[in-house]
Amino acid sequence: MPYAPQIKIPATYMRGGTSKGVFFKLSDLPETAQQPGSARDKLLLRVIGSPDPYEKQIDGMGAATSSTSKAVILSKSESADHDVDYLFGQVSIDKPFVDWSGNCGNLSAAVGPYAITNGLVAPARIPENGVVEVRIWQVNIQKTIVSQVPIVNGEVQETGDFELDGVTFPAAEIPVAFMDPADGEGAIFPTGNVIDDLAVPGVGTLKATLINAGIPTVFINAADIGYTGTELQYAINSDSKALAMFETIRAYGAVQMGLISDISEAAQRQHTPKVAFVGAPADYISSSGKSVQAADVDLLVRALSMGKLHHAMMGTAAVAIAAAAAIEGTLVNLAAGGVKRNAVTFGHPSGSLRVGAEASLVEGRWHIEQAVMSRSARVLMEGVVCIPSDSF
Repeated sequence: MPYAPQIKIPATYMRGGTSKGVFFKLSDLPETAQQPGSARDKLLLRVIGSPDPYEKQIDGMGAATSSTSKAVILSKSESADHDVDYLFGQVSIDKPFVDWSGNCGNLSAAVGPYAITNGLVAPARIPENGVVEVRIWQVNIQKTIVSQVPIVNGEVQETGDFELDGVTFPAAEIPVAFMDPADGEGAIFPTGNVIDDLAVPGVGTLKATLINAGIPTVFINAADIGYTGTELQYAINSDSKALAMFETIRAYGAVQMGLISDISEAAQRQHTPKVAFVGAPADYISSSGKSVQAADVDLLVRALSMGKLHHAMMGTAAVAIAAAAAIEGTLVNLAAGGVKRNAVTFGHPSGSLRVGAEASLVEGRWHIEQAVMSRSARVLMEGVVCIPSDSF
C-alpha cells in the first residue's frame, strides 16, 4: 500500500528563558495551516509529537514537559506600531489539543532575536553594535511586549554572562517589558477583590488572589494546603492526589474568574489559568543543589503548568507575581511582607528571580503600566522539521 511521504517545513528550535519550542514564520507553513483551525493544530501536534499516551513525545520535537511542548508562529506585524506579530500555542502532551488561550512569557524573550535574524525587523533599525528595541504584538492576549535585544557586529548576541536560574548555561541578557499586562478591559482582578474566598469541593474554602496580569493566575497560601513553598518538583509531581487537588482548585478558580462557565470546560483550557502557592521566605536547596537563603528573597512561589509543578517559573506567571506583589493586600504582597514595593525577588524550585512592576489605582481600579524582567534566548537548531504529509 502507498504511504504518504514526509514534507519539510522551515523551522527554528529555540530556547527562551526556561522554555524551548519550535518557531515558524507564518509564510513558511503549508497554506492550509496559515489560518487558525484544525489543519494548523494537527500540524503542530505532529511536529511536537502529540498526542502521546506514553507522555514522552519520542516521535516529535517536544520533550515531555509543559516547558518544552510549545510552538510559535511569527509574521511581520500588521500594525505600524509593532515589528512582529507573535502567536503562541501550548501543545498538550497526551491529548490532541493545542491551547491558544494565553502567552508564553519565557519564549517571548526569543521572539525579538528570531524576528531580527529572520528579516521581520527592518534592517535600517539594526545597528552594527548596540541594542534593538523590538516591539512585539502578542496575538493571543492582544498585548504589547517590548524586548531589548543586544547586537554585536550586526548580528544578535546570544552568548554572554547573564545567568538565569533554571537554565544551565549563561547567555546574553534580554530585558523584556510586558506592557499593560491586565486583560483587554484592564480588569486585573476579575472579581474586583484582591483576596477572595474560593470554595473548592473536597479541599475547603481557600483564601485566593485571582489576578489577570501576564496570564490569569490563582494564588493561594502554601500553608492552607499543607505546604511551605520550599517544595521541589518531585514532592508534587509524584503525588497524584496533590495533582488532582491542584487541578480542582484551577477549575473552580477558572469559574470564579469568569474564564469558563462550568468546571467541565477546564479540560479544554489547560494553559490558563495557572495555579501558584506562596509562602514566606525560608532557606532551601534548589533542584540544582544551589542554596537559596531566606535573606535573599522576599517570598517563595511555586506554580503549576499543564498539570505539573513547573521546574522554575513561567514568564507570564512571573508577570502575575510582579503585579500582585506591587498591589498591597494580595496574598503575594502579604507573603512578601505586606509593604508597598515596585520589585520583588522570589524563590522558585530552580533558584530565584527578580521582577518589577509599578501599580497605581486609577478611578477605583488597579493598573499596571508594565512588568519587567530579564531573560535570555538562544538558537538551538535551525533548518527544517519533517512530518508525514497526511498529518494535517
